[in-house]
Amino acid sequence: MEYSYRILIYIHVLSVIVSIGPFFVLFPLLKKLLAAKGNELEAYLDTFRFTVQLSKHSGHVLVGSGVLLVILGPWTWQTPWIVMTLIIMFASLFFLARAFSPILRKFQDPSYDREGLVAKLRRTIWTYLLLLSAMLWFMVVKPPLW
Repeated sequence: MEYSYRILIYIHVLSVIVSIGPFFVLFPLLKKLLAAKGNELEAYLDTFRFTVQLSKHSGHVLVGSGVLLVILGPWTWQTPWIVMTLIIMFASLFFLARAFSPILRKFQDPSYDREGLVAKLRRTIWTYLLLLSAMLWFMVVKPPLW
């Protein structure tokens, strides 16, 4: 295997780690969101916003390196695990675009039920982690689906 191809695989794997890892840090912050006020609340919400932005940008690296790996590697675009990964990726893009920002904005309005927002945020994090984990599973296991 060519040395540059191995570096590309490393970049691809590293971008997966950066896409998934920070979301696990958010779980301890969920409890803190319940009681936080003022600057403390804004700091926690900024952490959530930063994590979403980091995931989006590392996703760009992930997609770019993935495209190059398919072009330069032994697989084709019709490979089952690549097709399934792409389907899940497109679903996660729509999910990410509409999932976090609207919830985080509602924290600014005191009339919203904060416990309900935290519960919704927890479900959103788990859903997104499930989508990312499914893509990771297809990339690692490479199951022969058809």
